[in-house]
Parts: sequence; C-alpha cells; structure tokens
Amino acid sequence: MGRYDRSAHRAARWLTWILLVGLLPVAAAAQYFGRFGQLPNLPYDGQFTVVRIRYQRYGSWRADYPVMERNLSKILQDISALKPHVSGSNVYTLDDPELLRHPVAYLTEPGYWFPNDDEVAGLRQYLDKGGFLIVDDFHFENEWNVFERAIRRVRPTGQIVRLELAHPIFNTFFQIKSLRVPYPGRLGELGLYGEFYGMYRDNDPTRELQVVINYNIDLGDYVEWSGEENVYALVPTNEAYKFLINYVMYGLTH
Repeated sequence: MGRYDRSAHRAARWLTWILLVGLLPVAAAAQYFGRFGQLPNLPYDGQFTVVRIRYQRYGSWRADYPVMERNLSKILQDISALKPHVSGSNVYTLDDPELLRHPVAYLTEPGYWFPNDDEVAGLRQYLDKGGFLIVDDFHFENEWNVFERAIRRVRPTGQIVRLELAHPIFNTFFQIKSLRVPYPGRLGELGLYGEFYGMYRDNDPTRELQVVINYNIDLGDYVEWSGEENVYALVPTNEAYKFLINYVMYGLTH
C-alpha cells in the first residue's frame, strides 16, 4: 500500500457499506454549469483534486459530471489517507497550463474526441512531465478508431497494449480479482464486457503506464449512479470504484 496505510480488506468493507447507504444524490448535478457546462474550478492548494479533461467538440466530455467526481472523491476520503477535495473538482482543456499542476486526469467518451494541435501538444507535454491519463467510456470499433487517431497524434509511435490482471495497476490499492466487468445497463446485459489497455513511457513495459484505457466499459457511469437505488447492480458498481481508485493511486505513485 505504501503511503496509503489502510488495508485493502478494510477498504473493501467500507466501500460496500458506503454504497449501500448511498452517496450524493444525482440531483446534486442540477446546478448552474456556466458557459462551458462546468462548475467553477477550485483554486490550487496542493491538495488532490479529481480533474477532468474538457475538449472542444460536442458536450461528450462532461458525461457523468460532476456527480462522478464527487462520489469518487468522497470514497477516496473515506477509505484512504489521500484527503482529496470533496467540495468540488476541476475541469481543464489539454492546453491549459494549470493542468500540469495535477498528476492524474480523466477523459471520457474519447469516441467524440477530436483534439486540435494545441490540445495534442498539451497532452504530449502533460505525459512527458509525468501526468497520468485515464480514458473511459467508449465502445465499438467506430469510437475506438476516433480515439486511436487522436492518441496517435500525441504519441505517433506509441503502442497500445492489452493489460492483464497481473499488471500492478490492478493491485495498487485494491486487489482486483477479475477484469470481467459488464458495460452498465443494456449493453452489459447483452454481453458487452470491458477491455483494459495501456500505453507505457517509451513503449517500455518495465516503465510506468502513462495512459490507461477502459474500452467497452463506462466506469464513470457506475460511479455517478452509485448513490441511487435500482439503477446498476452493486457488484459491478463496487468493481468500478476499485478500478478508478487503483488508477488514482497508481498515477500518484508512479
């Protein structure tokens, strides 16, 4: 566990309890979102803040926002020694220099991500300086192709490799037992299950992952709706939290 000093076993019990009791209601999202469909960013003070990437085309970047961030922050506060901000989260474009202050960033629905040149250069700089990118919520070949074209502009020679259960990212805080997690809702019921990929620094598997890619799965959607009854089943919701918490801890420690 390193600096995060509570056991994964105890954390798992707390996670289940919190989910059963309920987190922030989805109604908390019904607020004024400002010009770009986002709440005001928190001022930087060195405390961990969940960060989301805003991109220019469509509104897909804000799927599950801001409830997903609030629920994830609350769980991180309750089960770890991280002490994140729980009063809000931040949103940046990839070319915003403020992004460089934050070691972990979340990008959703990359099947609709068409970065411009400045955003491509910004993400390349972010990764080069040690940033860790979580990519989530896309499915089927057409969305994969959009994402791959975008990420290859950032890393033209980057290799996208499938991650196996033995990878350290799946044992950073929680010991994840299986990568077989269904897509939330009807697609999962029809048999769509997540696949997990990554990109290493310099394409070297002995070095750290710079990007983790959640394909055919929407972890953020599970987390957003975790405070509501009768939306998604508890078991895959629990697993979604474990994946995202592990990603945050990996990004902070590698």
